[in-house]
Amino acid sequence: MKHDRGTVWSLVRLARLHQWLKGVFVLIGPLYGLKDLTAQQHELWWEPLTAGLLAFLAFGFASSGCYVINDLHDAELDRMHPRKRHRPIASGAVGKGAAGVFAAVLFVLAAGCILALDAAVRLGVAAVVLGYVVNVFAYSAWLKHVVIADVLSLALGFVLRMFGGCAAVGIAPTTWLLNVTFFLAMFLAFGKRLGERRTLGLDAASARGVQAAYTDELLRMVVVVTGVATLITYAGYVQAREPETSFQVWPFLARFNFLWFTMVPAIYALMRAIVLLERGQYDDPTELAVKDRPMQGAVLAFMFLTAGVLSWKLWAPQ
Repeated sequence: MKHDRGTVWSLVRLARLHQWLKGVFVLIGPLYGLKDLTAQQHELWWEPLTAGLLAFLAFGFASSGCYVINDLHDAELDRMHPRKRHRPIASGAVGKGAAGVFAAVLFVLAAGCILALDAAVRLGVAAVVLGYVVNVFAYSAWLKHVVIADVLSLALGFVLRMFGGCAAVGIAPTTWLLNVTFFLAMFLAFGKRLGERRTLGLDAASARGVQAAYTDELLRMVVVVTGVATLITYAGYVQAREPETSFQVWPFLARFNFLWFTMVPAIYALMRAIVLLERGQYDDPTELAVKDRPMQGAVLAFMFLTAGVLSWKLWAPQ
């Protein structure tokens, strides 16, 4: 029984479930388009969110399957890496045969989530998930060794997640949201490379070959540039949504765009990420959402404020 529990835990580690946090990008389209969906299609509010959740699960299972395939391919190299040698396949905790079966099961589960969607959107979601898988394999096989292209491929993965969520509910993402997602994803990817250089120093290139093509100065610059571009683009999005997210809560107050308040935690989160990465306290910005309390508070504040404004949209008189 102890061995069984150990095997199950090794499979959970192999699936890297913590990376499913990136799947929140799948839910952005359904959440921001919630009012339009319920108004135009006369659906209950939970129906588009259920579709978004199924798309989230499809991307989660597909991404885990990609991680397993990647670990199978890199097992020999991982055994020579000081940190990656502890991964389940490299360490021998999970055999290659079992890992192959597990990957197949994960992809089948992803397909099952897609089949559970409405027939009108299945093909679109399937195409986006397939494109995501192809992009991941292209990154693992080639693009991760090409300077700048490695980051663009990673950013495209986030954009495809957003497309998948929108496809699941039958809406098109706005240019504003696409730009915000793209810039934010590049910020996260460049931030990870900067964090690795801060924590690993001269060994960064041995851990990630493409690091040899980057410099500290270049990474500092692009992290700041993509961070600022994210905030400016999001500020433009907030302004563009003003007619829809402005409310007159009290009779003696003029209408105000309450979505603006989400700018405060957004700015704090991005600026804090830059500070901590520059200090070398983390080598991955996504770690901050799991380990850094102030970052968690900022993310939760952003989510609650956004959800509050969008929920008010559903019931507020126009």
